[in-house]
Amino acid sequence: VPVGLESYAVKHLNKGKVYISKSSPQSVVNAYSSQFQADFSQFIKSRSQELVPGGRMVLSFLGRKSIDPTTEDGCYQWELLAEALMSLVKEGLIEEDKVASFNAPYYAPCAEELKVEILKEGSFIIDRLEAFEVDWDGDAVADTHNEQGKMMVGERVAKTIRAVVESMLESHFRLGQDTMDVLFIKFAEIVGNHLSKTRTKYINFVISLVRKASHINLEAQTMDVSLF
Repeated sequence: VPVGLESYAVKHLNKGKVYISKSSPQSVVNAYSSQFQADFSQFIKSRSQELVPGGRMVLSFLGRKSIDPTTEDGCYQWELLAEALMSLVKEGLIEEDKVASFNAPYYAPCAEELKVEILKEGSFIIDRLEAFEVDWDGDAVADTHNEQGKMMVGERVAKTIRAVVESMLESHFRLGQDTMDVLFIKFAEIVGNHLSKTRTKYINFVISLVRKASHINLEAQTMDVSLF
């Protein structure tokens, strides 16, 4: 979670939301972007220490197409989850402050952000970077315009999201199993209605990186060989 947006922050800046949204203040967007830059750069640096020159690393993760981090392909699953959480607030099942203080430890970068951080850190050459569109439901439900189709697609997506976020929600909100079930039933309904109107897709990046050669590593290799 970005610095300044933690649950113990004095002022909740992203009320009613759990991630970047169209209505989020620019300070929230900036906090997520800065945290991504620091974390991804550290990740790249750490991995570079584990690979020999010429070694290859392939990464796959969610991202977004647009430079704008508020576009649907980068954040809308969190927008709909926030809507489901706020529906529980209205029913008195969770506290509004709990929603305001929850911010997803997640960031969907665009290709430009990835390239900037990789080039800035300097340990790797980008061999290949590709983006793939993936249906939220894995293209398993053909017709989402009838009630059965909406229910099926909503439940399918809700199960995949629940598998990822349930432990985080349980830790933060202290929800019992019954309330958690209610939350994801509502989330499934919201997702089903959304996907009956538009086919929002995930953007999945696959990136191949090659470790650059360095004088230090080459010298170390020479010394290792000479020992044998």
